[in-house]
Amino acid sequence: MSSTPASRIVIDGLVFHGDGNPEPLLTGGVTAANITVAPYLEGMQSAFDNMSRWRRLATLPDSKWKLVLKAQDIRAAKQEGKAGLIMGWQNTWPLDANLDRIAGFHALGLRVAQLTYNEANFVGDGCGETRGGGLTDFGRKVVAELNRLGIAIDLSHCSEQTVQETAAMTSQPVFLTHANAKAVDARVRNKTDDAIRAVAKTGGVIGASIHGFLNWSGDPKQPPTLENFVKHVKYLGNMVGFEHVGIGTDFACLQDTAEVDRILELSKNYPGPAGVFINAFGNRLVDRYPPQTPSPREFPHIIEALERGGLTAAQVDGIAGGNFLRAFEQVWG
Repeated sequence: MSSTPASRIVIDGLVFHGDGNPEPLLTGGVTAANITVAPYLEGMQSAFDNMSRWRRLATLPDSKWKLVLKAQDIRAAKQEGKAGLIMGWQNTWPLDANLDRIAGFHALGLRVAQLTYNEANFVGDGCGETRGGGLTDFGRKVVAELNRLGIAIDLSHCSEQTVQETAAMTSQPVFLTHANAKAVDARVRNKTDDAIRAVAKTGGVIGASIHGFLNWSGDPKQPPTLENFVKHVKYLGNMVGFEHVGIGTDFACLQDTAEVDRILELSKNYPGPAGVFINAFGNRLVDRYPPQTPSPREFPHIIEALERGGLTAAQVDGIAGGNFLRAFEQVWG
């Protein structure tokens, strides 16, 4: 039986930055989001400080956040009218090649860890490395430890080989929290059919994204559209089953977009994944998304686009959040 909009669980697979105010998510009806709570290219102290701040925000008596440690916490967030905070990383730099730190960060609340950003680290290669390497020996230990502790593995920015090797060895579902199909839009950060199939085979979920770096044909006269996003969703669903498709917007959750200017400047370091898009449309946050959906507040328009695209009510329920919830429950309990 399909859900009503009021009862539907909605999960955003990736929010790349937040200022601590859940209002945009609550306004948009988002039940929970995987929020990047540590800087991408900084070490342990920065990650610890940022995660400690987020954990404190989520545990204050009057907080509108619900800290998500188990899948049931997402359901509870829905019931309590709060925004579920899934603490995530987009790089494993904070480990600094120290395997023991994973348990410490798990205790602090880490529940999603992307193995690499665009470049290589001590775990494996990112999608920006032309050599196309995979996991290091240490990276294989990291995958095993993340599995053991129940931290969901994100492969969105990883190289093809890192994706394939991780999917082959994991004992838990792995994820592409924010990635589209390279066969639809041949962007550096999008994933091949083989990578998508490998992730789905683990029971994982691919979070189709509205973000312009991923949801764009390359035509400088045609900005990203919701219709093109739906095209990605259908392609993914028809290939691996709609039960393996979610939504990963790559939104920012904040009141003042100027706060992310420093992070947006980081994009210029990656001419492959980002540079062509920035040259065409500029580097303002709002220009990275379809005009109807510049922030999490407009999340209902994403759901409406799926409905207009002819997906069934059950498919929409799964893509909106049910599929992420199921797979996260397998990892976290």
